[in-house]
Amino acid sequence: MAKTNASYIRDDLEAQLRSQGKNGKYYDDLVNDYIYYLGLRTKLKEDIRIKGLRYKTTNAAGKEVEKANESIVNLTKVTTLMLKILSELKLTEPIINPPSKNNSSSSIDNKNKVEDDSDDLL
Repeated sequence: MAKTNASYIRDDLEAQLRSQGKNGKYYDDLVNDYIYYLGLRTKLKEDIRIKGLRYKTTNAAGKEVEKANESIVNLTKVTTLMLKILSELKLTEPIINPPSKNNSSSSIDNKNKVEDDSDDLL
């Protein structure tokens, strides 16, 4: 089975923790939280992509109204929590580019490369 970006990120975070001599349930729990928020962030981005910044809905009185997409505010909160977890762990941003077939170098060799994640900007 192919690894997901979340799997690569988990591996990278765990490798960074090991290199700092940090192990144990406390660190495992924070990494698990980070991975959970990563999935939640993906779902929020998808909701924003589908609904947009505002969407139309029907209120209780049966009237169509336009509402702000709450996923925008929630995306900011989730991203902030993810950054706080990395800060608490004293880790750098994880590398989310899985090794490609054409690129045989490991994620450790690519730690200094910056990824262009243009879909993060809305």
